[in-house]
Amino acid sequence: MTDTPVAPATVPAVPRKAWLAFAVLILGVAMGMLDTTIVNVALPTIRTSLSADEATLSWIIAGYALAYGLVLIPAGRIGDRFGHKWVFIVGLTGFTVASLFCGIAADGGHLVIARVAQGLFGGMFFPPVTALIQLMFPGRVRGTAFAIMGAAIGVSTALGPIVGGLLIEALGDAEGWRSIFFVNLPFGVLAVIAAILILPSGAEGADAKGADWFGFLLLGGGLVAILVPLIEGQDQDWPLWTWLSLAGGVVLIVLFALWEVLLTRRGRTTPLVPPHLFSHPAFTGGVVLALVYFAAFTSIFFTISILWQAGLGHTALESGLVSIPFALGSIVGASQSDRIAHRFGRTALVIGTGLVSLGLIAVWLVLLLVPAADLTNWELLAPLAVAGIGSGLFIAPNAQFIVATVDRAEAGAASGVIGTMQRIGSAIGIAVIGSVFFGTLDISGPTDVASSFAESAAHAMLVSAIFAVAAFALVFVLPKRVDRGYEIPSAE
Repeated sequence: MTDTPVAPATVPAVPRKAWLAFAVLILGVAMGMLDTTIVNVALPTIRTSLSADEATLSWIIAGYALAYGLVLIPAGRIGDRFGHKWVFIVGLTGFTVASLFCGIAADGGHLVIARVAQGLFGGMFFPPVTALIQLMFPGRVRGTAFAIMGAAIGVSTALGPIVGGLLIEALGDAEGWRSIFFVNLPFGVLAVIAAILILPSGAEGADAKGADWFGFLLLGGGLVAILVPLIEGQDQDWPLWTWLSLAGGVVLIVLFALWEVLLTRRGRTTPLVPPHLFSHPAFTGGVVLALVYFAAFTSIFFTISILWQAGLGHTALESGLVSIPFALGSIVGASQSDRIAHRFGRTALVIGTGLVSLGLIAVWLVLLLVPAADLTNWELLAPLAVAGIGSGLFIAPNAQFIVATVDRAEAGAASGVIGTMQRIGSAIGIAVIGSVFFGTLDISGPTDVASSFAESAAHAMLVSAIFAVAAFALVFVLPKRVDRGYEIPSAE
């Protein structure tokens, strides 16, 4: 009797059109992520060009991040009901149009409004990306697609300051900052046309329940009520309305939590944030981890860009070049994160957040101890490279470990909450760091301008380092290992 040979497992064939559609999705993701950081190097030129105040500069970054995060979960619900393809197309179209209005803004107020619109539409087209990847690719290939998407997020976020610096250097301060928004137009138009022709339809009517719009308004109102005084309070010497706004924001967040519990009991509408997720203590810790890590991560180059240009008198390109060690480190860390996470489990995240903490503490010490007149990008090269490697190790696998703290049936809802908390963390980080930076800045005394900016930057970087250390401590609430076959579905 002859043994029948067992055929080796094969990777399912994926149509060429699916990879073309995937390229369109990645282009959209890269545009959205690039705009989270590309604006940082343009802030000083926006400040002079539009006579913008410090609070406006913070809103340009924080408003985008907050709007982006708030719309993630509702966009997923709408996609489930009406089709992810068309939600992606509408979101990307709106993002492209909002980019145009950012570029032609006549003053700081108009720019903030356009940036908030840009964030809303950016958050709208991101959830369909994960849903369509689920639809187009089988299991093993799907993992590869998500890994590529994770790398695209990390690289585009890290390269934002460099791209912005190159554009401003090439076109000059007056028009250069506008070009960082106009550059989205050709790519956006191309991606929208390709999406109409190539992206598959599917999932229409998958969610028969209505969206939690009242919950969205409560959560959004509460966060805005908290962020406004954090950004405006220091500049206005903390008048009574700032404290009332903070208190009102807390009340709205509490009402939001009670409303979500009520919706769950009624069962007619899917809650924006399912309360039962927080019955898992490890998930609650993981959500806080996502918030504080992104508060630390997003604010780094806000601080450095303001210091490098407004304080030390460098160009936007020189400011962007400071971020190269971090960008290269992120690429190296992200490229190895999947392998290290599979082999060592949670230790990969411990190493990642540990390196970010060490890197930011070292940056703080450099800003604190090196005289402003002697400060160059060489002093920051090693600390930022270390922090970048750590960031790359953490960002790619972190969501998988946080989602693994809940039951598999809850994974889609959990991933949506995590994405939202990451962006809210970015907004809070910019609000807090901006308040510390500009609140401690005093250029009216005998100290020279460069030294004053360096001192304020040191205070701001210390807060970023504290956020990073808090993230390091919170990593230990996550499971030590994740099942190798565990996948993160789209938000449901």
